[in-house]
Parts: sequence; C-alpha cells; structure tokens
Amino acid sequence: MPELPEVEVVRRGLEKHVLGARFDSARVLHPRANRGQDAPLEALLTGASVRDVRRRGKFLWLELDNDDALFVHLGMSGQMLVGSPGACTSPHLRILAEMTSKSGDPLELAFVDQRTFGRWLVAPLIDGVPQPVRHIARDPLAADFDIVATARRMRKSSSAVKSVLLNQEIVSGIGNIYADESLWAAQINPRRRASALLQREAVSLLEASQDVMGRALAVGGTSFDALYVDVEGASGYFARSLHVYGREGEPCDRCGTPIVRQAFQNRSSHFCPVCQG
Repeated sequence: MPELPEVEVVRRGLEKHVLGARFDSARVLHPRANRGQDAPLEALLTGASVRDVRRRGKFLWLELDNDDALFVHLGMSGQMLVGSPGACTSPHLRILAEMTSKSGDPLELAFVDQRTFGRWLVAPLIDGVPQPVRHIARDPLAADFDIVATARRMRKSSSAVKSVLLNQEIVSGIGNIYADESLWAAQINPRRRASALLQREAVSLLEASQDVMGRALAVGGTSFDALYVDVEGASGYFARSLHVYGREGEPCDRCGTPIVRQAFQNRSSHFCPVCQG
C-alpha cells in the first residue's frame, strides 16, 4: 500500500495539475471504486471546482468549492493519473473524470486500481477534514505534528513498537516499509514493547521516521513495481536507499550482520538482530 511519501507525491502532482479545475463529468466503471456512495458520483462532482488538494497520513482529498471533499483512498494499487482526454488506456481504469483546467484546457483525471481496494467518495468536510479521515492522527511530516505528545501516546501502549507505528490513530502515514526503515535508523527492535521505550527513544524513533520519509519524498517515494507511480506515471527511486526492508540475508549497512525477516501480524518485519537486538 502506498505510504505517506508516495501519497504526498500524488498530492503534489494533483495540486500542480487540477487545482482550480472544474469537474465536467465523472463515470464510475467499477462499483467497488465508489462503494459507500449514496448518490451518483457524477451528480455530486459535476460543476464543482477544486479549491485545495490536501492529505493526512496515507489519505488525500480534493477540497471542492461546494464545501464537500472528494476523498481518495489509494488502497493497495490505486493510481491518480492526469492527462489529456483519452490518454488513459489501462484495463484497470475504475473511474474517469473529465475536467476543465483553470486555464480552460480539457484534461482527464483517471483512477486506475488493479486490485480494487481503493475508492473515491464525496464526503462532507467537518472542521476542514472529510468524515472518513476524522479519526486519523497527524503524521510526522505535518506542520502541526506534536512529536513530544505523540511519543508519550506511543509509550502508553503495551503493544510491540512496530504495531504502534502502524496504528494510524496514534501516528499516521507509516506503513510496513517506513516502519522497518525508521526502527533500523533508531536501532530499536520491532518487537520491543512501546511502553518499555524511554521518552527520548520514542522521540528519536519519530525523528527517524521524519528523516526517512523526508528522504523518500525527495526522490518520489518507493516503487517496487508499476503500481506505485505519480500522476504522470513516473516511479520513485527510494528502493535503492532501503537499509532493511526487502533485504533479508544481505549484510546490514551498519554492522555487516545479515538482515533477518520475521513474520509479524500478517506481514513481515526486516531488521538487524545485532544493531536492533
């Protein structure tokens, strides 16, 4: 699933291309892509213009000039592709919106989703945030992220620290890749109980997540396959800079010990058994 850096790359691309644009039509080509919507999507979007493009954690939305929002969940494989009319020919096209840009040019916004876990949903804004996102915590790259308070919240949990990093109601935007990379950077074992962390260790871990995700964002995020791309279809390059994720058996970049992969809550954890012992 795209994590914070990949979603922020998409947000910036949408901001560049569709800010101020008007929806002229919207066709739902697969019902799962608009599941949970009570009214036809076309009726909700047609005539509305994009006032802002925002994000919290892994979730993004287009703020509309009618005080609603187009909430976008990319799921496991969702892509938001912007192009000229007719540009998208993917067999996995799920929603196609025709728009007029701020400068008057026609464009299309295509939602492509091979695995159909993602969706679009027009939802009301409540205190500036769409209803589906209200329970999501601030993310480490947010301007109003309170690192000290978040570290305290983390330490109240007796769960494994990696579980806490993945809990979007405590700190958002971090998924399996950046959890593993942040824990390696902070030299903390993923199975260590969060309640056993010192405050300075919890803060250091969150600072590591800010650094790791900031560097990933600078190179377009992490793309392992053609599913993770920006709005123009380009891939990111942070996979070249990963220290532990996906590197089972390879030497640790810090001490040379082979990286270990262990099962963890229906996924995998990658870590150094010496540096993070």
